[in-house]
Amino acid sequence: MIWSLVKVLLFIAAIAGLTYGAGFLVDTGGGIRISLAAMEFTLGPLQTVIGILVLMLLLWLLLKLVGFMVATLRFLNGDETAISRYFDRNRERKGLKALSEGMMAMASGEGRVALARAQKADKYLDRPELTTLLIAQAAEMTGDSARAGEAYRRLLEEPQTRFVAIRGLMKQKIASGDTDTALKLAEKAFALKPKHSEIQDILLGLQADHADWKGARVTLGAKLKSGALPRDVYRRRDAVLALQEARVVMDDESSIEAREAAIEANRLSPDLIPAAAMAARSYIAKRESRSAARVLKKAWAAQPHPDLAAAFAEIASQETPAERIKRFRALIAANPGHDESRLLLAELHIAAEDFPEARRALGDLATTRPNTRSLAIMAAIERGEGASDTVVRGWLARALSAPRGPQWCCDKCQAIHAHWTPVCDNCHGFDTLSWREPQESAAGSATGTELLPLIVGHPPAREESENDADPLDAAGEADTIEGRPASG
Repeated sequence: MIWSLVKVLLFIAAIAGLTYGAGFLVDTGGGIRISLAAMEFTLGPLQTVIGILVLMLLLWLLLKLVGFMVATLRFLNGDETAISRYFDRNRERKGLKALSEGMMAMASGEGRVALARAQKADKYLDRPELTTLLIAQAAEMTGDSARAGEAYRRLLEEPQTRFVAIRGLMKQKIASGDTDTALKLAEKAFALKPKHSEIQDILLGLQADHADWKGARVTLGAKLKSGALPRDVYRRRDAVLALQEARVVMDDESSIEAREAAIEANRLSPDLIPAAAMAARSYIAKRESRSAARVLKKAWAAQPHPDLAAAFAEIASQETPAERIKRFRALIAANPGHDESRLLLAELHIAAEDFPEARRALGDLATTRPNTRSLAIMAAIERGEGASDTVVRGWLARALSAPRGPQWCCDKCQAIHAHWTPVCDNCHGFDTLSWREPQESAAGSATGTELLPLIVGHPPAREESENDADPLDAAGEADTIEGRPASG
């Protein structure tokens, strides 16, 4: 510390001397005269400047010599690294300068400059946790993934840089499409830092892509514990993962576990439509009709959906149309004003051949909020009430160009899906699908559902004359125009 202060004072004194000398030369307008013992020297302005420069050089050499002598004295007093530190100071100074220039180049977006400075700093400094990391990041900026990967592998050797190295390699594998290796690296990074928010999100996404629903639930629990996820969002997403676990178990034909997992998923999030439908079918399989109905009514109150109605129909699949209407009124009563409830009731009355009641149930949906389904129902009603073929075909023609109605749409990328999935097929967003009207009408049916999906079974058989047309032929004609088989 004292030696540094002495050097600073000497530098200030030198600057002051140079300033005084320059002023003196300007005042005299000529050279300077130096008397030394019996000798006298007269120097011109140029000679004076040269002499001053030589004097400064000698002073610098003197300071270096003094510093070396001090290091030597420390070495003689037992400091074994004093002389090596003396010679390393210059290298460290150059290395730190190159490192700072490289960091500034990185911040400025100059990848090649940053890489050159990082390599220079690595040459002078023995700080691989800094220089190697800068090399890796600069190489990534320039697109040199091979050099970046080599640098990250060097960082794996040190415990303090292992997490950074794994994270860098993981991102490289994701960018190259090697998600299998990326998943393994993400698991290692998560083991090192389970509270790291970015690693949690990446690992959760990779586990969902690989259908590792059990591992994803563990990761989701870690997000909740670290405070990175609100509890209500956690419950919803945990229900999504539990539902996928149930589907996997069901695919393995382990029915008992599947039923338990499906019911658990519905308990975690009653408004999750696929979970409610699967839980209801699990209760139906156990012949617990009341529990199935209770689950579906609760889900219908939150979000009416054709899948819920289809599951409700399975509770008593052999009932007559009149019995079905009576039983379905309890489901519709859970959310009577919703468009899906009105469409469902209209379809049920069509199945019972009560067309005036179907028209009353449909109301003005076909004119105020027309879509393919409501217009096809209206065509069936007109056909059932004896309207001309021209009127029926008019409704069907409008159905062809009308919006398709609510569909499974991704809230992130707006992609339309035929069925609900936990991960969007387009943007890979997790739990981003919702049942709603798409922002833009699709050209074809995204759900692939029949126009009258809830007309299960047939009305009681009756004799028909040649001129007695089936009132449901209009719905069949609509399906034929769409290029699909008619509803049963």
